[in-house]
Amino acid sequence: MTNLAQDIRSCRLCADRFAATATAHRPRPVVWFQPGARLLIAGQAPGLRVHEKQRPFSDPSGDRLREWLGLDEATFYDRARVAIVPMAFCFPGYDAAGSDLPPPAICRQTWHDRILPTLPDLRLTLAIGGYAMKYHLRTRANVTDTVRAWRDFLPDRLPLPHPSWRNTAWLKKNPWFEAELLPVLRQRVQEVLND
Repeated sequence: MTNLAQDIRSCRLCADRFAATATAHRPRPVVWFQPGARLLIAGQAPGLRVHEKQRPFSDPSGDRLREWLGLDEATFYDRARVAIVPMAFCFPGYDAAGSDLPPPAICRQTWHDRILPTLPDLRLTLAIGGYAMKYHLRTRANVTDTVRAWRDFLPDRLPLPHPSWRNTAWLKKNPWFEAELLPVLRQRVQEVLND
């Protein structure tokens, strides 16, 4: 396990790709998992703040996600209980217009089939955003339709929209998310972590 985490931290597969982005940055994989974890948070890719801090969800999106989950920071960042394995471990960069680039598929293709077997105690996977939903839930539906069908994935998986401020309008348009899904999410997270 230690070697796998170190291999990911040392990965430079996307160095040329990142150098060609508007941000012209270097790879800095953010690795946050270890055996024993019961909850898997499968997001998209680190943002620029996370890239700089080297701590997943250490931004306003993380604050919102922790609120959704009903977890304090200490529990959320306890690798023995919570694994955070995004579709890409590095910040993909911005395009010339300042928009987030998608997570490079080579990251998932290279690492995920090696990581998931090292996490045999997982009881709940939270697929956050479209890329994670396609991989973990094997769905081709859009994010709204997938999240709307959340009951179909219980008890071991749940789709969530990205907790970014950019999705505030989505949350307002879909009040059922907070009214119906979040109470079940919080209860399920507590069951998984305290079982």
